[in-house]
Amino acid sequence: MSVTDQTIQQIKSSIVTGEFGPGQRLPTERELAATLGVSRNTLREAIRALTLGGILESRQGDGTYVTSLAPGRLLDSFALLIEMSQDATVLDMLAVRRVLESEAAARAAARITGEQLAELAECLAAMRRDPQAGDGSVDDVVAADVRFHEVVMEAAANPVLAALVQSLSGRTLRARVWRGHADQGVFGRAIGEHEAVYRALLDRDPSRAAAAMATHIAAVESFLRSTSLEP
Repeated sequence: MSVTDQTIQQIKSSIVTGEFGPGQRLPTERELAATLGVSRNTLREAIRALTLGGILESRQGDGTYVTSLAPGRLLDSFALLIEMSQDATVLDMLAVRRVLESEAAARAAARITGEQLAELAECLAAMRRDPQAGDGSVDDVVAADVRFHEVVMEAAANPVLAALVQSLSGRTLRARVWRGHADQGVFGRAIGEHEAVYRALLDRDPSRAAAAMATHIAAVESFLRSTSLEP
């Protein structure tokens, strides 16, 4: 292990043990380098790596701070890795989303509020438009689709699960938009799939909600698998 890697591990250990907590300012570069027994150049490299990982943040003229360590912040680099991956991995990402969102739907069925159900109903109303028939735009329908999934994730009340799904959303969102242009009749089928999820949530039925969500995402997977085109 290099000296920089060792320094990274030392700083991470200090955060894990609570020596440096979320939002706390680190000692000055000179002080921290002396405490860790490394050069200031090595410390800068370690801080740069931890900043890219969402663990630290440098504030111009104010030093280096531990971030909030919120799941979404820590998974930013994971999201970047996904965005840089090859198109052939879209199906793999959708398969992971199918597993994660099915679990989220099951959790949401036991926790969803009346206000969240009302917002899902609004999303469904927007999604009943059919751009392929000249009724509205693909972007607007997709935006309602995205919000529908976000509300389900919020109702699941698991920030780590939500952050993981959000990390996968960029590439799979483009797949969804592309499908809206290429797959004839997709909007009619998609609204039926979302309504099945909604009815299961309305009935507070975790098993049905999970199955309905899995069916919905599997439909996108199936379409992309059946064509040689890439989103």
